[in-house]
Amino acid sequence: MINGLALLISLVFEFFWWAILIRVIVSWLPMAGFRIDPYNPIIRFLYSVTDPILEPIRPYTTMGGMLDFSPIVALIGLRVIETILLTMLGVPATGGLLF
Repeated sequence: MINGLALLISLVFEFFWWAILIRVIVSWLPMAGFRIDPYNPIIRFLYSVTDPILEPIRPYTTMGGMLDFSPIVALIGLRVIETILLTMLGVPATGGLLF
């Protein structure tokens, strides 16, 4: 039971970690000349999943209105919370999926 719960926790945190990382990469694409349609269902899903994590952090991590460090803080925070939860379950945290 504990291994199943630990796996579920790892999967959920891994999903959010990758979603934030993909969102960062997608945000860089227009600077490389790629047009990103904000109404694309995949882009909308990506933003709807990551906004609840990034928006509360953003007021404290934006510098000069141009540099937004909220994804970095969120990625580190997700790993820290995942490690704490897995340690509470007695499972060594690996910094990623358990398998």
